[in-house]
Amino acid sequence: MPGRAVAAGVLRTAPLAGELTSSLINRAAARYGLPAAGVLRLWTCRNSPARMDGGGMRADAEVVLNEAGRAVLAELCGVEPAVLARALPAFTVDDPKISKGREAGLAQGRWQAASAVAGEAAFACRSCTARRTGQALRAVRYVPRRQRVCGRHGRWLLDADADQPLEHLDLRGVPEVVAAQRRWTGVARRAVRAAADPGEVFALAHAVVARWWEEALHWHQEEIWPQRLHRVAGGNAGTDLKRWRIVGRDAVVFPEVVAVADALLDPAMAELVWRDSGAGRPRPLSADGAFCRRLGERVGRNWLGPLSAVDYGGPLLAWMGAVIRRRRGEGGPPGWRDDPWRLRREQQPATMAGGLRVMTAEAHSGGSATRWRAAVSAEHRLHITQLVKEAGEQLVELRGVHSGTTAEVARTLLEHLSESAALIEKALVHTATAAVTAGVALEEVAGWARLSAHELAEIVAVGKDHG
Repeated sequence: MPGRAVAAGVLRTAPLAGELTSSLINRAAARYGLPAAGVLRLWTCRNSPARMDGGGMRADAEVVLNEAGRAVLAELCGVEPAVLARALPAFTVDDPKISKGREAGLAQGRWQAASAVAGEAAFACRSCTARRTGQALRAVRYVPRRQRVCGRHGRWLLDADADQPLEHLDLRGVPEVVAAQRRWTGVARRAVRAAADPGEVFALAHAVVARWWEEALHWHQEEIWPQRLHRVAGGNAGTDLKRWRIVGRDAVVFPEVVAVADALLDPAMAELVWRDSGAGRPRPLSADGAFCRRLGERVGRNWLGPLSAVDYGGPLLAWMGAVIRRRRGEGGPPGWRDDPWRLRREQQPATMAGGLRVMTAEAHSGGSATRWRAAVSAEHRLHITQLVKEAGEQLVELRGVHSGTTAEVARTLLEHLSESAALIEKALVHTATAAVTAGVALEEVAGWARLSAHELAEIVAVGKDHG
């Protein structure tokens, strides 16, 4: 039987650092010359992996194994469990649904999205994979966006959660992107010295620059990004410019993201913000402030300052406000974390997968309107549906609850109504967050939810922190 030959672990399959467990299983199957589906039968999986619209399994589908399942994987790959634990971020993740109970001794696995297990997933460089494992195959690793450049082979590693064929972009025509990856190492060290999390600093800078990217189509002075985009597109994005703007964005803007992160960590830049605010004599920030002017210069665009200074509601002005409040010693409302690196959910830029879904929906609808199923992930839609369903079940149980003492009936009614209200409130937060993240204006969503824009912004921010 093929299963017995596989279980014997005759052939060794070395893991990549940060590799998805599912990716290693796929490579192990290829090592034995077997289809991945056949090897996956070594584990009992009670759910199915996330799939693309076309039906194929998503590249970022991750499998979490129980202890018995980990032993099977170690034997399959001919590698010690301790080695797999060091290499695979999901290898030691425990899922109570398969690690406890009467069937815990069976080799089991549960499918999840990689982002829910250990973070952002990207395709590995095939040349590096071949050099390290002897297999020039597709592999998927947990790689944060700030570390997507393969300097050895001049490639930008793309997100693995999007339904598109490319695994990387060629950076040989844009050496400044590779150089920015080397500069990021120093910026990350500066963040640590400033007691800031490098990942949060990068995320904020990325949000700032991604917002500029969306506006850049209307900037006649912008010449750097169009040239860079055509190069990563193989010389000319041609008639497929809209798709390339989605696929190529993160690689194209990477040098500016690193420059902005470096600037925001610079105490001298924070001092400019303080002076622009009037220091001890508060005044509104102006469009010709020294901070934004200097920031434009640091990203090689002397004309950018006034444009970035009037981007109200954006992450840059939110950072400036936090710096000013911290300098003045002002607190915020209860539960507010006055952290300049805090990025609100509604300010997070759309991912490549989200952008492609919206583009596809627009093409099918023949217009610019986006569809809910395209703009909101299946996981998020399912969670909202479950919340509404649970709230409905709570209300159904109240039918006929009118007999008993006044106290008993009141207690039952109020407990169930309270639980339903809490579930509906959660559904409201998740639905509003999904709409805002998909690009619907905050003011419009607030009107539908019968809230002020400020209240909704805070609710969505709380949803990010606790959701």
